[in-house]
Amino acid sequence: MKKVTIALGMALMLAGGYQSQAQKSNKPLYTAPFAAQAYTYRFSWPHGVEATLDSIKALGITELEAGAPKGYTEEQFRKLANDRGISIPGTGAGYEQIVKDPMSVVKKAKALGAKFVMVAWIPHEKNNFTIENAKKAVEDFNRVGKILKENDLTFAFHNHGYEFQPYGDGTLYDYIVQNTNPEYVSLELDVLWAAHPGADPVALLNKYGSRYKLMHLKDLKKGVKGDFSGGTPITNDVALGTGQIDIPGILKAAKKAGVKHYFIEDESPIQTQQVPQTIAYLKSLRE
Repeated sequence: MKKVTIALGMALMLAGGYQSQAQKSNKPLYTAPFAAQAYTYRFSWPHGVEATLDSIKALGITELEAGAPKGYTEEQFRKLANDRGISIPGTGAGYEQIVKDPMSVVKKAKALGAKFVMVAWIPHEKNNFTIENAKKAVEDFNRVGKILKENDLTFAFHNHGYEFQPYGDGTLYDYIVQNTNPEYVSLELDVLWAAHPGADPVALLNKYGSRYKLMHLKDLKKGVKGDFSGGTPITNDVALGTGQIDIPGILKAAKKAGVKHYFIEDESPIQTQQVPQTIAYLKSLRE
């Protein structure tokens, strides 16, 4: 009788464990607000800003990383977005602009209501990103990052592929991250532009953790072999879950790292088809 009781107890424990696991698997993996990088809609803005915002709203997107479209002030664009329940937590700035006149960037970011300002490209000779370029970027990023922080903004460095060339015991990307001041320089992980040159986005998230505040969610077509050019045909940008990038693994690592905003960026010419597919995929993921 005792053996039967023990066996029954073990069976109940196992059943409870399986039930707990099943319940866990029903929890959505992606729990952040749906957000997009405005570059995704670069073909749409010229044909109607309000209509484009309406389309974005219809998808359930409530956050944008954006600047004001041509013909609109930052204040005007912010109002149009906010009227549709869309906030603009992040914006971008050109390297030369932010280095030359960081306060102009601060002014635009605040007018948009943004808290983060990212730079996505470091000037360099084509296909020849060097340690000298990296050192210059470190110096500039630390300086402008301090100015932005003093104005209640967070500066973020966005990778673009060419930084992952080997250097020392790591890469030029490692050099930039390790030599910028975490107090002034945060990171935005573009997962495609990490995977394309052969880096592992999950490993980067695990390595640099809370340095990552922002993310560009995108996927790279299966079979594409990347390089350090920082470029690839836009048709290689595919809907999440259909390419070669480990999106579930990235989301798990990003959640652990504390990433604040996840911007869907689709550079393809068929983004109107792929973005809804991407959103449906994100909704389908379970822990």
